[in-house]
Amino acid sequence: MSHQLPVDCINEVFEYLDDNKINLRSCLLVNRPWCKSAVRILWRDIWNFRYSVDYMPYRTHVPFAIISTLISCLPDESKDFLNKNGIFISKLTLKPPLFNYASFIKVLSINRFDEMVQHILENKQPINLLSLDYNKHLIAQEIIKMFMNQIPSLKKLYYWNNFTNIPFNIHFTYFHGAKDCLIDLSELCCSSDVYPEFFYQLSQICHNLQSLTIEFRDSISNGLADFISVQKNLKDLNLLSFGTKDWTDIIPPLRKLSNTLIKLNVHGGENDVPMLFITTYSNLQELTLIGQISFEELQYVILPKLKF
Repeated sequence: MSHQLPVDCINEVFEYLDDNKINLRSCLLVNRPWCKSAVRILWRDIWNFRYSVDYMPYRTHVPFAIISTLISCLPDESKDFLNKNGIFISKLTLKPPLFNYASFIKVLSINRFDEMVQHILENKQPINLLSLDYNKHLIAQEIIKMFMNQIPSLKKLYYWNNFTNIPFNIHFTYFHGAKDCLIDLSELCCSSDVYPEFFYQLSQICHNLQSLTIEFRDSISNGLADFISVQKNLKDLNLLSFGTKDWTDIIPPLRKLSNTLIKLNVHGGENDVPMLFITTYSNLQELTLIGQISFEELQYVILPKLKF
Protein backbone atom coordinates (compact mmCIF):
# COMPACT_ATOMS: atom_id res chain seq x y z
CA MET A 1 0.00 0.00 0.00
CA SER A 2 1.52 3.32 -1.09
CA HIS A 3 1.26 6.53 0.84
CA GLN A 4 1.64 10.01 -0.59
CA LEU A 5 2.46 13.19 1.25
CA PRO A 6 -0.39 15.72 1.38
CA VAL A 7 -0.06 18.52 -1.18
CA ASP A 8 0.27 21.16 1.55
CA CYS A 9 3.18 19.26 3.04
CA ILE A 10 4.88 18.93 -0.36
CA ASN A 11 4.45 22.66 -0.97
CA GLU A 12 6.03 23.53 2.36
CA VAL A 13 9.02 21.25 1.75
CA PHE A 14 9.56 22.71 -1.72
CA GLU A 15 9.55 26.24 -0.34
CA TYR A 16 12.88 25.39 1.30
CA LEU A 17 14.28 24.61 -2.16
CA ASP A 18 13.47 28.06 -3.50
CA ASP A 19 17.18 28.98 -3.50
CA ASN A 20 18.24 25.62 -4.92
CA LYS A 21 16.83 25.74 -8.44
CA ILE A 22 18.66 22.63 -9.65
CA ASN A 23 17.20 20.34 -6.98
CA LEU A 24 13.82 21.98 -7.35
CA ARG A 25 13.86 21.33 -11.10
CA SER A 26 14.61 17.64 -10.50
CA CYS A 27 11.37 17.42 -8.51
CA LEU A 28 9.46 18.14 -11.72
CA LEU A 29 10.31 14.65 -12.96
CA VAL A 30 9.11 12.59 -9.96
CA ASN A 31 5.34 12.51 -10.52
CA ARG A 32 2.43 14.78 -11.39
CA PRO A 33 1.70 16.09 -7.83
CA TRP A 34 5.37 16.92 -7.26
CA CYS A 35 5.58 18.54 -10.67
CA LYS A 36 2.52 20.75 -10.01
CA SER A 37 3.96 21.92 -6.70
CA ALA A 38 7.54 22.43 -7.84
CA VAL A 39 6.73 24.25 -11.08
CA ARG A 40 4.92 27.05 -9.26
CA ILE A 41 7.94 27.76 -7.06
CA LEU A 42 10.49 27.34 -9.86
CA TRP A 43 8.72 29.81 -12.13
CA ARG A 44 8.02 32.32 -9.40
CA ASP A 45 11.45 33.87 -10.09
CA ILE A 46 12.87 32.16 -13.16
CA TRP A 47 15.28 34.87 -14.30
CA ASN A 48 18.40 33.80 -12.39
CA PHE A 49 17.98 30.08 -13.05
CA ARG A 50 20.80 29.97 -15.63
CA TYR A 51 23.29 31.19 -13.00
CA SER A 52 22.42 28.19 -10.82
CA VAL A 53 23.73 25.86 -13.52
CA ASP A 54 27.42 24.95 -13.24
CA TYR A 55 27.66 23.04 -16.52
CA MET A 56 28.38 25.80 -19.05
CA PRO A 57 26.91 24.17 -22.20
CA TYR A 58 23.62 23.66 -20.38
CA ARG A 59 23.74 27.18 -18.94
CA THR A 60 23.72 28.60 -22.47
CA HIS A 61 20.65 26.49 -23.25
CA VAL A 62 18.62 27.86 -20.32
CA PRO A 63 17.58 31.19 -21.94
CA PHE A 64 16.35 29.36 -25.04
CA ALA A 65 14.35 26.91 -22.92
CA ILE A 66 12.72 29.68 -20.86
CA ILE A 67 11.83 31.94 -23.80
CA SER A 68 10.61 28.98 -25.88
CA THR A 69 8.37 27.91 -23.01
CA LEU A 70 6.97 31.43 -22.70
CA ILE A 71 6.35 31.60 -26.45
CA SER A 72 4.43 28.32 -26.21
CA CYS A 73 2.16 30.04 -23.65
CA LEU A 74 1.35 32.94 -26.00
CA PRO A 75 -2.17 33.18 -27.42
CA ASP A 76 -2.54 32.14 -31.06
CA GLU A 77 -2.91 35.72 -32.26
CA SER A 78 0.50 36.61 -30.76
CA LYS A 79 2.16 33.58 -32.37
CA ASP A 80 0.59 34.49 -35.72
CA PHE A 81 1.77 38.08 -35.30
CA LEU A 82 5.37 36.95 -34.74
CA ASN A 83 5.24 34.56 -37.69
CA LYS A 84 3.89 37.26 -40.00
CA ASN A 85 6.80 39.48 -38.99
CA GLY A 86 9.35 36.85 -39.96
CA ILE A 87 10.06 35.51 -36.47
CA PHE A 88 10.12 31.73 -36.76
CA ILE A 89 8.05 29.83 -34.21
CA SER A 90 9.19 26.22 -33.90
CA LYS A 91 6.74 23.31 -33.87
CA LEU A 92 7.66 22.62 -30.25
CA THR A 93 6.42 26.04 -29.13
CA LEU A 94 3.21 25.59 -31.12
CA LYS A 95 2.18 22.71 -28.86
CA PRO A 96 -0.05 23.57 -25.86
CA PRO A 97 2.11 23.80 -22.70
CA LEU A 98 1.53 21.57 -19.69
CA PHE A 99 0.96 24.63 -17.48
CA ASN A 100 0.24 28.31 -17.83
CA TYR A 101 3.80 29.10 -16.75
CA ALA A 102 3.39 32.87 -17.03
CA SER A 103 0.70 32.84 -14.33
CA PHE A 104 3.21 31.49 -11.77
CA ILE A 105 5.59 34.46 -12.12
CA LYS A 106 5.84 36.74 -9.08
CA VAL A 107 9.16 38.41 -9.92
CA LEU A 108 9.84 40.13 -13.24
CA SER A 109 13.27 41.36 -14.28
CA ILE A 110 12.94 43.31 -17.52
CA ASN A 111 16.71 43.28 -17.98
CA ARG A 112 17.21 39.53 -17.46
CA PHE A 113 14.34 38.99 -19.85
CA ASP A 114 15.99 41.35 -22.35
CA GLU A 115 19.27 39.42 -22.10
CA MET A 116 17.54 36.09 -22.71
CA VAL A 117 15.64 37.28 -25.79
CA GLN A 118 18.79 38.84 -27.23
CA HIS A 119 20.78 35.68 -26.50
CA ILE A 120 18.47 33.38 -28.43
CA LEU A 121 18.17 35.79 -31.37
CA GLU A 122 21.94 36.17 -31.65
CA ASN A 123 22.58 32.43 -31.46
CA LYS A 124 19.76 31.02 -33.54
CA GLN A 125 20.07 32.98 -36.77
CA PRO A 126 22.41 35.50 -38.46
CA ILE A 127 20.86 38.91 -38.06
CA ASN A 128 21.94 42.54 -38.40
CA LEU A 129 21.71 44.97 -35.49
CA LEU A 130 18.58 46.77 -36.72
CA SER A 131 16.73 43.50 -37.28
CA LEU A 132 17.92 42.23 -33.90
CA ASP A 133 16.50 45.23 -32.05
CA TYR A 134 13.26 45.10 -34.04
CA ASN A 135 12.71 41.36 -33.53
CA LYS A 136 13.64 41.64 -29.87
CA HIS A 137 11.08 44.40 -29.46
CA LEU A 138 8.33 42.33 -31.09
CA ILE A 139 9.01 39.20 -29.03
CA ALA A 140 9.28 41.21 -25.81
CA GLN A 141 6.09 43.12 -26.58
CA GLU A 142 4.00 39.96 -27.02
CA ILE A 143 5.43 38.15 -23.99
CA ILE A 144 5.15 41.16 -21.67
CA LYS A 145 1.60 41.71 -22.92
CA MET A 146 0.91 38.13 -21.84
CA PHE A 147 2.56 38.78 -18.46
CA MET A 148 0.28 41.73 -17.74
CA ASN A 149 -2.76 39.67 -18.67
CA GLN A 150 -1.81 36.36 -17.03
CA ILE A 151 0.17 37.22 -13.89
CA PRO A 152 -2.51 37.68 -11.21
CA SER A 153 -0.33 39.69 -8.82
CA LEU A 154 3.29 40.66 -9.48
CA LYS A 155 5.31 41.20 -6.28
CA LYS A 156 8.75 42.36 -7.48
CA LEU A 157 9.74 44.33 -10.57
CA TYR A 158 13.30 45.11 -11.71
CA TYR A 159 13.72 47.64 -14.50
CA TRP A 160 17.16 49.18 -15.15
CA ASN A 161 17.91 51.29 -18.20
CA ASN A 162 20.76 49.29 -19.75
CA PHE A 163 24.12 50.91 -20.40
CA THR A 164 24.83 48.65 -23.36
CA ASN A 165 21.47 47.98 -24.99
CA ILE A 166 18.63 50.21 -26.07
CA PRO A 167 15.85 49.44 -23.58
CA PHE A 168 12.53 48.11 -24.83
CA ASN A 169 10.58 51.23 -23.88
CA ILE A 170 7.48 49.07 -24.20
CA HIS A 171 4.73 50.91 -22.35
CA PHE A 172 3.53 47.74 -20.64
CA THR A 173 1.70 49.65 -17.90
CA TYR A 174 -0.96 50.39 -20.54
CA PHE A 175 -1.51 46.75 -21.51
CA HIS A 176 -4.75 44.99 -20.68
CA GLY A 177 -4.61 43.57 -17.15
CA ALA A 178 -1.66 45.75 -16.07
CA LYS A 179 -3.60 47.41 -13.26
CA ASP A 180 -4.56 44.12 -11.61
CA CYS A 181 -1.07 42.72 -12.20
CA LEU A 182 0.79 45.67 -10.66
CA ILE A 183 -1.57 47.03 -8.01
CA ASP A 184 -0.07 44.89 -5.21
CA LEU A 185 3.56 45.35 -6.24
CA SER A 186 5.66 45.31 -3.05
CA GLU A 187 9.19 45.87 -4.40
CA LEU A 188 10.55 47.97 -7.26
CA CYS A 189 14.19 48.30 -8.32
CA CYS A 190 14.78 50.73 -11.17
CA SER A 191 17.10 53.36 -12.62
CA SER A 192 16.17 57.04 -12.55
CA ASP A 193 16.21 57.34 -16.35
CA VAL A 194 13.49 54.84 -17.24
CA TYR A 195 11.04 56.51 -19.62
CA PRO A 196 8.71 59.01 -17.80
CA GLU A 197 5.44 57.31 -18.80
CA PHE A 198 6.47 54.27 -16.77
CA PHE A 199 6.56 56.30 -13.54
CA TYR A 200 3.48 58.37 -14.40
CA GLN A 201 1.34 55.32 -15.10
CA LEU A 202 2.69 53.36 -12.13
CA SER A 203 1.80 56.35 -9.94
CA GLN A 204 -1.84 55.74 -10.86
CA ILE A 205 -1.69 52.04 -10.05
CA CYS A 206 0.81 51.29 -7.31
CA HIS A 207 0.64 53.12 -3.96
CA ASN A 208 1.71 50.45 -1.47
CA LEU A 209 5.31 49.60 -2.22
CA GLN A 210 7.25 48.33 0.78
CA SER A 211 10.71 48.46 -0.80
CA LEU A 212 12.08 50.88 -3.41
CA THR A 213 15.60 50.93 -4.90
CA ILE A 214 16.54 53.76 -7.26
CA GLU A 215 19.83 53.82 -9.13
CA PHE A 216 20.46 57.46 -10.08
CA ARG A 217 22.03 58.06 -13.48
CA ASP A 218 22.86 61.31 -15.29
CA SER A 219 19.18 62.02 -15.90
CA ILE A 220 16.05 61.72 -13.77
CA SER A 221 12.72 61.01 -15.43
CA ASN A 222 10.03 63.59 -14.79
CA GLY A 223 7.59 61.08 -13.32
CA LEU A 224 9.89 59.72 -10.61
CA ALA A 225 9.12 62.43 -8.03
CA ASP A 226 5.38 61.92 -8.48
CA PHE A 227 5.76 58.17 -8.07
CA ILE A 228 7.66 58.55 -4.79
CA SER A 229 5.12 61.06 -3.45
CA VAL A 230 2.13 58.68 -3.77
CA GLN A 231 3.69 55.85 -1.76
CA LYS A 232 1.80 55.23 1.49
CA ASN A 233 3.54 52.22 3.00
CA LEU A 234 7.23 52.41 2.04
CA LYS A 235 9.47 50.81 4.68
CA ASP A 236 12.77 50.21 2.86
CA LEU A 237 14.41 52.85 0.63
CA ASN A 238 17.72 52.47 -1.24
CA LEU A 239 19.15 55.48 -3.10
CA LEU A 240 22.24 54.67 -5.18
CA SER A 241 24.05 57.40 -7.10
CA PHE A 242 26.14 56.46 -10.16
CA GLY A 243 26.00 59.76 -12.04
CA THR A 244 26.53 63.49 -11.66
CA LYS A 245 22.87 64.51 -11.45
CA ASP A 246 21.81 66.08 -8.15
CA TRP A 247 18.66 64.99 -6.33
CA THR A 248 17.09 68.39 -5.74
CA ASP A 249 13.87 67.56 -7.56
CA ILE A 250 13.09 64.48 -5.51
CA ILE A 251 13.91 65.85 -2.04
CA PRO A 252 10.32 67.15 -1.41
CA PRO A 253 8.64 63.77 -2.07
CA LEU A 254 11.33 62.01 0.00
CA ARG A 255 10.26 64.09 3.01
CA LYS A 256 6.73 62.69 2.69
CA LEU A 257 7.92 59.20 3.60
CA SER A 258 8.47 60.18 7.23
CA ASN A 259 5.73 58.08 8.86
CA THR A 260 6.46 54.67 7.36
CA LEU A 261 10.18 54.43 6.53
CA ILE A 262 12.25 52.22 8.87
CA LYS A 263 15.28 51.42 6.68
CA LEU A 264 17.34 53.83 4.54
CA ASN A 265 20.45 53.10 2.48
CA VAL A 266 22.16 55.99 0.65
CA HIS A 267 25.15 55.45 -1.61
CA GLY A 268 26.48 58.85 -2.70
CA GLY A 269 28.01 59.48 -6.10
CA GLU A 270 30.21 62.28 -7.42
CA ASN A 271 28.12 65.07 -5.87
CA ASP A 272 27.48 65.61 -2.18
CA VAL A 273 24.07 64.22 -1.35
CA PRO A 274 21.93 66.61 0.77
CA MET A 275 20.65 64.63 3.73
CA LEU A 276 18.50 67.02 5.77
CA PHE A 277 15.38 65.32 4.41
CA ILE A 278 15.95 62.44 6.86
CA THR A 279 15.23 64.71 9.85
CA THR A 280 11.53 63.89 9.35
CA TYR A 281 12.10 60.12 9.53
CA SER A 282 11.07 59.69 13.14
CA ASN A 283 10.51 55.93 12.78
CA LEU A 284 13.81 55.16 11.06
CA GLN A 285 15.56 52.14 12.60
CA GLU A 286 18.37 51.36 10.13
CA LEU A 287 20.57 53.90 8.33
CA THR A 288 23.48 53.19 5.98
CA LEU A 289 25.46 56.06 4.41
CA ILE A 290 28.28 55.46 1.91
CA GLY A 291 30.27 57.78 -0.36
CA GLN A 292 29.81 61.50 -1.00
CA ILE A 293 27.40 62.45 1.78
CA SER A 294 26.90 65.85 3.44
CA PHE A 295 27.67 64.51 6.92
CA GLU A 296 27.96 68.03 8.40
CA GLU A 297 24.21 68.44 7.98
CA LEU A 298 23.57 65.39 10.15
CA GLN A 299 25.65 66.14 13.24
CA TYR A 300 22.68 67.51 15.20
CA VAL A 301 19.97 65.28 13.72
CA ILE A 302 18.06 63.15 16.22
CA LEU A 303 16.52 59.87 15.07
CA PRO A 304 14.93 58.46 18.23
CA LYS A 305 14.28 54.91 16.98
CA LEU A 306 17.59 54.35 15.22
CA LYS A 307 19.23 51.05 16.24
CA PHE A 308 22.98 50.64 16.67
